[in-house]
Amino acid sequence: MTRIFFLGLGHMGGAMAANLVKAGFDVDGFDPNPAMLARAADTGVIALDTADGFATADVVMSSLPGPVQVASVGLEDDGLLEIVRPGTTWIDLSTNDLETARRLATHAAGKYVTLIDAPVSGGPEGAAAGTLSVYIGGPAEAVQKHWSIFEAIGATIDHLGDHGAGYVAKIAQVTLCYTQTITLIEALMLGVKGGVAPAKMLELIQNSAGSSYVADTYGPEIVAGTYDPSFSIHLAAKDMRLAMEMAASVGADLPFMARVAERYAETERRYGSAAPHLLAAQITETDNGHIFHEEQS
Repeated sequence: MTRIFFLGLGHMGGAMAANLVKAGFDVDGFDPNPAMLARAADTGVIALDTADGFATADVVMSSLPGPVQVASVGLEDDGLLEIVRPGTTWIDLSTNDLETARRLATHAAGKYVTLIDAPVSGGPEGAAAGTLSVYIGGPAEAVQKHWSIFEAIGATIDHLGDHGAGYVAKIAQVTLCYTQTITLIEALMLGVKGGVAPAKMLELIQNSAGSSYVADTYGPEIVAGTYDPSFSIHLAAKDMRLAMEMAASVGADLPFMARVAERYAETERRYGSAAPHLLAAQITETDNGHIFHEEQS
């Protein structure tokens, strides 16, 4: 059986590692957060107190916050690519950028390590259920060899091309969620300013051509003023920043997306990196003098 070393056991990584164990894989894991490491151990992951498990793994999987962390793990003098054995496969599940992806692929090839980018979408719920969407970029032979790994964590699995294709697809699709969130907030505000109660306006949207996952999942959080604390504004702003960097690198002119990216960046500046991502609504609420959750009567 393939031995996997899993780096990054947070809400996403920990759930994916647990599903790999359920699928019968031997999984070692490490996370710098002791609480996350302990939680993973409860699911059958062999918790290690260092990342030295790189050295004995057949496959290394990483679920990290973003390009800075991925580059640090892969490119530093004492990083992953300096420790793993030739012939190892590295599957990176993080959201990354094209420049870092290309640098990693070149460096990995020089170490006889196969790199596969496989960012995921579906949130902590999808990670726990094993129903994530997995966007894969990398050599076809290696992808097929490890297909059972992807099946253990995801329900919709697509091999989209060579290195970087997975990262591009992940960023492109996730921007739609963020742009829909901002337009949902503004649609709600238009209705409220015109005299419709927030909850009723949301109900109308949910039963219209504008109905969406965003309206059904995030709409109630926006109207209630709970703002979904499970996902931070820092991560949302980071994703939109990566999208704009990717747009520049491929020569795409996306003015509306740029406005959305700025709204998330402004939200992080106002409320801090740990604030919930849906606190973006509070800017619109404050600017318009209507706080949705205070107008439910």
